[in-house]
Amino acid sequence: NKSAALLCGILLASSVQLVAENPKVTMKTSLGDIVLELDDEKAPISTLNFLKYANSTYYDGTIFHRVMPTFMIQGGGLDIKLDKKTKGLMPPIKNEWKNGLKNKRGTISMARTSAPDSATSQFFINVSNNGFLDFKAKSSDGWGYCVFGEVTEGMDVVDKIKNVATGMQAGHQDVPVEDVVITSIENVAD
Repeated sequence: NKSAALLCGILLASSVQLVAENPKVTMKTSLGDIVLELDDEKAPISTLNFLKYANSTYYDGTIFHRVMPTFMIQGGGLDIKLDKKTKGLMPPIKNEWKNGLKNKRGTISMARTSAPDSATSQFFINVSNNGFLDFKAKSSDGWGYCVFGEVTEGMDVVDKIKNVATGMQAGHQDVPVEDVVITSIENVAD
């Protein structure tokens, strides 16, 4: 039957389209909402890692603890007392920095230590084009920082955050004088 075959083809095509759509989340902060589209095709490990933290409410109550107005805003690992959040912390993930995505303004990347595969919960949103993070040829390891998504709405909120007053607190530099809190990260309803 041709109509049944056509209907099956339409259903299959629509289900493929649904599968191919990237996950979107709303990061609710004390300064407004930021909508992020995550790239689970090019950065599947980092995307899944971020979504696991978000869905477990790990990020709720964490702050943007490092804000540099010509570089990036970093969060996802410290509470308002600047204590590292350890309850619910998962093992480090593989660095997917060779995925072709670039550290340009409005992208979200995994934060890590100097060890290439050390990223856990912390992330940063680039507020400038930071191509030097894509490949560090002058460093001993040459590893870059993995981009796993981008801001699709709320870049004005990102800019509000990057422009807050900062200072030194509890041994940390570039800490907002007034806390910028992540209240939740939720999946965007279709």
